[in-house]
Amino acid sequence: MAYALTAAWRANTIEIDLDTPVLPIHMPGFPVTLVHVDPRKVPKRSVATAEGRVALVHAIAHIEYNAIHLALDACYRFRGMPAEFYGDWLRVAAEEAHHFSLLEAYLVKRGVQYGSFVAHNGLWDMATLTAGDVLARMALVPRVMEARGLDVTPGIRQRFEQAGDHDATAILDVILHDEIGHVAIGNHWFRSLCADRGLDPQDTFETLALAHRAPRPHLPLNRAARIAAGFHESELARIEAGS
Repeated sequence: MAYALTAAWRANTIEIDLDTPVLPIHMPGFPVTLVHVDPRKVPKRSVATAEGRVALVHAIAHIEYNAIHLALDACYRFRGMPAEFYGDWLRVAAEEAHHFSLLEAYLVKRGVQYGSFVAHNGLWDMATLTAGDVLARMALVPRVMEARGLDVTPGIRQRFEQAGDHDATAILDVILHDEIGHVAIGNHWFRSLCADRGLDPQDTFETLALAHRAPRPHLPLNRAARIAAGFHESELARIEAGS
């Protein structure tokens, strides 16, 4: 669906519906076999074994699956934004779908289906908390939840590389490259909304993060990736000082 919607948008064959009421946010349609658990109850995943590598790839696939729906939900939920907003998030949805397809193929090749392992739902929980305000969504999903991926992906990739799993490292290279662009889109629209509302971006971000109990990033930050994604040096310094 993400591919079809993006293609239709680019072909200018779909329109933005401003009249149909927005429905309350719901969970995506997960496989019936997928069990959600508290993040603290997700088993540790060691890449030293083939089973551990598959479990970790499954966890990443779960994040990407949620990310598809997050991008589409932004298009559906937040009405009255510039047309470029919808084009940006439809492109993100298509790229997240591509990531998921790569990860799913990795799993299937090893006899595993998405939904075979337990998973936590922290990413979608933040989507639910920010469903009422596009500013909060742009502040806390791309700039917090997805930006965490920029910080941790290089370390995960290194672990797979040390295990000799070149299929996984190739997929992670694609994901990291694209996710920099996704976080950059979030940064752009967050700052644009702040400007429209006459708000200071840094103070607004910190207020929203506190109000929604957004998780603090684990250090060290991937400064190069975050700067490429549009974070300012002053922002990174404040994040590091407050973590």
